[in-house]
Amino acid sequence: MAVYSVPVIAPCPHRPACPGCPRFGVPGVAPALFSSVSDFCFEQGLPAPRVVDGPGLGFRNRARLAVRGRVDSPKIGIFAAGTHQVIDIPNCPIHRPPINQAVNAFKAAIRDTRTPIYSERAHAGLVRYLQIVVERTTVRVQVVVVCNAEQPASAVALLDRFQVELGESLQGLFWNGQPKQSNEILGPHWQRIAGEEALSEHLGGAQIFFPPGAFGQANLDVFESIVQQVHSLVQPRVPVVELYAGVGALGLGLVKRGHAVTFNEIGSHSLLGLRQGLAALEPAERALTEVVAGAAEDVVGGLELRGRHVIVDPPRKGLHARVLQSLLASRPTALTYVSCGYESFLRDARALVAGGYRLVELTLFALFPYTDHAEILAHFENS
Repeated sequence: MAVYSVPVIAPCPHRPACPGCPRFGVPGVAPALFSSVSDFCFEQGLPAPRVVDGPGLGFRNRARLAVRGRVDSPKIGIFAAGTHQVIDIPNCPIHRPPINQAVNAFKAAIRDTRTPIYSERAHAGLVRYLQIVVERTTVRVQVVVVCNAEQPASAVALLDRFQVELGESLQGLFWNGQPKQSNEILGPHWQRIAGEEALSEHLGGAQIFFPPGAFGQANLDVFESIVQQVHSLVQPRVPVVELYAGVGALGLGLVKRGHAVTFNEIGSHSLLGLRQGLAALEPAERALTEVVAGAAEDVVGGLELRGRHVIVDPPRKGLHARVLQSLLASRPTALTYVSCGYESFLRDARALVAGGYRLVELTLFALFPYTDHAEILAHFENS
C-alpha cells in the first residue's frame, strides 16, 4: 500500500541544469530502492513496504546553499553534478517560499554593500554559504551566513543590510566563520547577530529546539509522520533509550507520554537544542530523563538496554560496530531503527536478524522527494 501526493505538474524553472531533483514530479521513492527494500521484506516474510509521501511543492523548510559569482550578479544555489560550479536557483519550487525570499534579499544585500564573494580557486573573498531554515509556526527564517573569516567584523555591513531586507521575517541571524580551504560548509566560529538563539517546532506533542548548528530534517511535514509512527510502536510504560538522539525530535514526545527516556548524543549544537527541549518540559517530566553525552559507540556499553525499547537514528553510514554488538548482546525488548541510508540499513538489519531479532514492520518515507534516497523506519522485536 502506498500513500502518495498528487504528482507535480508545474515545471521547474531551474531544470535541467540543477541536479537537485533528478526525479522531479514523480511521487514516492526511487524504484531501485523500493525493489531492494521490498526484497528484504519478502525474505523476512513481510509484504512490500508501505510508502508515505507528502506535499509535492514547497515542502523543504531547510536549505544549505553555496554563494558564488560576482558582486553584481551573485549566484546562490547548489553545485552542478561533479563540479563546484553553482547553479543559481532563486525560484526553487520545492523550497518553502520564505527560503526563496531570503535568498533574493541576500543577493540584494550583497549588491548594495559590495561584499566580495568567495572564490575557491583563489581561496579569497568573504561570503561562502547561506543556511536558511523556516520556522513553520511563525513562517520566519533562521539564517546562517558562512564567511571566509575568523571574526565577523568584515561582514558587519552585509549583515546589517540583510536584516533591513528581511525585516520582521527574520527569526534569527548568525555569522559563521569557515576560514579553512575545505569542503566543510560550517566552520568552528559562531556569533549570534540578531534574533533568537534557536527556532522551535512542535513535534509529537513536545517543543523541539533547533540551534543553527544542530542537525534538522529538511522535510518536517513527512518527518512528523515518522515521529507519530515511532511513538505508536513504543508500548506503555516501557523505558526508552535513544541513541543518536540529536535535539530530541523523536524522544521528547515520548517523555510527554510518560516514558522514562535516556538520550544519547555527541554533537554540541544538538545537545544544546536537546537541553532547551528538556528545559521546556514540566519538572515531573524532566525527572524522567537522562542525557548521556558522547559517541554512541563509546557510551553504549555503559547503558542498560535489557528491558528497554531502543531507538536508533544513525548517520547515513549506519550503526557503529560496537553499537551493533551491544544490541546483539543486550537484547532490548524492542528496537526501532530510523535510517537515511538503505545500503547501511540492509547490512545492519541482516546482522540483527541473524543475531535473533525479528523484523515486525517496515515503512518507507519519501523524506527526500525526487531523489534516490528515502527514510526507512523498521521495527524489530526479539525472537
